[in-house]
Amino acid sequence: MTNKAKVESDLLPFPVIAAATNGNVDAINAVVKHYAGYIATLSTRRLYDENGTPVLCIDEEMRRRLETKLITRILTFKLIA
Repeated sequence: MTNKAKVESDLLPFPVIAAATNGNVDAINAVVKHYAGYIATLSTRRLYDENGTPVLCIDEEMRRRLETKLITRILTFKLIA
């Protein structure tokens, strides 16, 4: 698989995006699922255990806030057809 083919396979289909902007719950969930890995990466924090050893974990509050912000932006996104 070439890089271009991989990039195109990683894109969300236009009908899913259009349905999500119109408020379709299943399409919104598909978009959030598509970006779940990226959101998890952005919400990863380095914490320290009782021995002072650094531990990476996901800040659940930050993850939920990022998902909420994504959903809000999806619903206000205007498609130009």
